[in-house]
Amino acid sequence: MKKREFIKKMGLVGLSPLMLKNKSDSPYQKKLPPLPIKEDEIWDLVRSQYELHPDFINLESGYYNIIPKPTMEKHLKHIKRVNLEGSYYMRNNRFEDKASITAELAIQFGCDAKGLVVTRNTTESLDLVIGGYPWEKGDHAIHAVQDYGAMQDMFSQIEKRHAVEVSKVSVPNHPKNDEEIVSLYENQINPKTKMLMVSHMINITGQILPIKKICDMAHRYGVEVLVDGAHCIGHFNFKIDDLNCDYYGSSLHKWLATPLGAGLLYVKRNHISKIWPLLADHEKNTQNIRRLSHTGTHPVATDLAIIDAIEYLNWIGIERKEKRMQFLKTYWQTALKDVPKILINTPFESYRSCGIGNVGLTNMSPSELSERLYNEYQVFTVAIDYANVKGCRITPNIFTSIRELDHFISAMKKLAEA
Repeated sequence: MKKREFIKKMGLVGLSPLMLKNKSDSPYQKKLPPLPIKEDEIWDLVRSQYELHPDFINLESGYYNIIPKPTMEKHLKHIKRVNLEGSYYMRNNRFEDKASITAELAIQFGCDAKGLVVTRNTTESLDLVIGGYPWEKGDHAIHAVQDYGAMQDMFSQIEKRHAVEVSKVSVPNHPKNDEEIVSLYENQINPKTKMLMVSHMINITGQILPIKKICDMAHRYGVEVLVDGAHCIGHFNFKIDDLNCDYYGSSLHKWLATPLGAGLLYVKRNHISKIWPLLADHEKNTQNIRRLSHTGTHPVATDLAIIDAIEYLNWIGIERKEKRMQFLKTYWQTALKDVPKILINTPFESYRSCGIGNVGLTNMSPSELSERLYNEYQVFTVAIDYANVKGCRITPNIFTSIRELDHFISAMKKLAEA
């Protein structure tokens, strides 16, 4: 009996592989109401679709974006579906579904689907490339002291394991121009430089770097560029192909707001065959990027919810979301920029930052600031105190209200007077 006939006979038509439809057929188009015309009403509606903790104001969306109720409901349905089908799903539908999800991600974020795989997070994506690159003794790599610690640790490991030389740059919090940043990396390149890693958005400050200019410069020297885009997918509007990078990794459970445990890795097709996978895979075709995504059995319901997160983002619109995130960051940044003892560690220019910012006080350490914001004002943030950044990372989200930001602004002004 053919699989489709079996499914019909068992009454399980709804459990057939995920088939992506036109946006007009989207379940969100049927379930979510039309967006209001007035901007404030749009964000009131969006806020109502989140279950928010009643005991504190969450200004730390950088680690993980909590997911909206519609996506959560869909995720729970996926969990039930996979549990109902069990091994049948894993053996018959899993790979077809994942291929469809990958294709949709490629369309949404502008890259070649044959160079894209779904991973569990940015760390896995980027460390896979760093650890799987065919390093030789004496090779040279470059990254910044502001880069995420897990990737810095991986570069330290290949430094010891393969006798690779690693150089570090320090990115200024308020660069004069793009050329200042590009030259920081260019000045470290030597004839043995193989790879340069750069953050699309620096995680501790929210500064957006001129990635295409850095990639174009590096390619003139024959250097490959690995981009850490952990905070960019679903945060602001861009296409991976437009960056001209060789590798791009991101977490989908951050600003795309999927359930925990979803990321992506893009590898330019001509590089796929030389990267060793994290875990050995049965795939013998070295040109097939799927061999890089083997991690054993994992929660596939999370993968299925990626489509729902994309649908929700498209319901709002990435341009509208980017504009809102810019507005929220600029709102508190402008209110605090001229207050004595307050330090703004994030660029003010709209093209150099979006929703993430960093603010500190000259009269107290970042850890004390974070503790007092939470204990005295019920504002949750995270302290940053390294790589010439001393302050708290402030990451509001599309559910954040102006009233909450006003409360944060008032708290900062009072603490500055302490």
